[in-house]
Amino acid sequence: METALHSILISVPEAAVIWLTMLLAATAAVVAFALPGRLSVRLSLAGHPPVESDDPGEDAEAGQRYADEIAVAAERAAATARRCRAEWEQACRELDAAWTAYDDADAAARRMAAAAAYPLLVRRRKPADRVDRERWLHHTATAACRNRELSIAQLNDVLAHRGWNPRLHPVHQEVVLRQAVREHRLAAYSDAAERERRTWQEAERAAAALSALRAEACAASVRAGQGPRSAGAEWWAEQWATTEPIPMVAA
Repeated sequence: METALHSILISVPEAAVIWLTMLLAATAAVVAFALPGRLSVRLSLAGHPPVESDDPGEDAEAGQRYADEIAVAAERAAATARRCRAEWEQACRELDAAWTAYDDADAAARRMAAAAAYPLLVRRRKPADRVDRERWLHHTATAACRNRELSIAQLNDVLAHRGWNPRLHPVHQEVVLRQAVREHRLAAYSDAAERERRTWQEAERAAAALSALRAEACAASVRAGQGPRSAGAEWWAEQWATTEPIPMVAA
């Protein structure tokens, strides 16, 4: 009995040491698992401005500085949006003018084609007639190119007689010229339509960027303690004026 009691008393300190060691290891493991989570939360919060610190005055100064920077960026974005909008309106006017020019050229080509439907008087041509017809074709094509009715490439084709017959009667030559003018006007209208589409996309992107920057500037000013509420409805109207629908350009 005494031997058993003596062995128990001897083993109690060893068991206590073992249990204490296991308890310390479990505590260390819990701390190790909990610490990275807290560090990740702090790092995630640190990525959003303004950064909070222990000094309230430093936080207010950082928030105000961030609000000022966003306000300057919004002003620059507003200037860019106005410029893109002006370019789009100019492209709209050019598109309307190009369509009007094409419509007039198409009507003229149709009239000349209808007039050339009647047969011409056939007679024996003199040797000088070919020279006169060629001279007339060159002169008429050059004048059309100066009036921007024909392109330089088309004029070069006329002067080189590539696809052009200088022996034709001036009436038939005028029909071909009017058709060439119509093709040139159609190409100009296609270019104007592409330019209008491109400037519209740029204006839309600039308006979206301006809207996002102004929303962020408003939020930053509120966080900095200088909200736009004191400015009234006039401030809001000025901020969002560039995103209103643009009136259609009169034809």
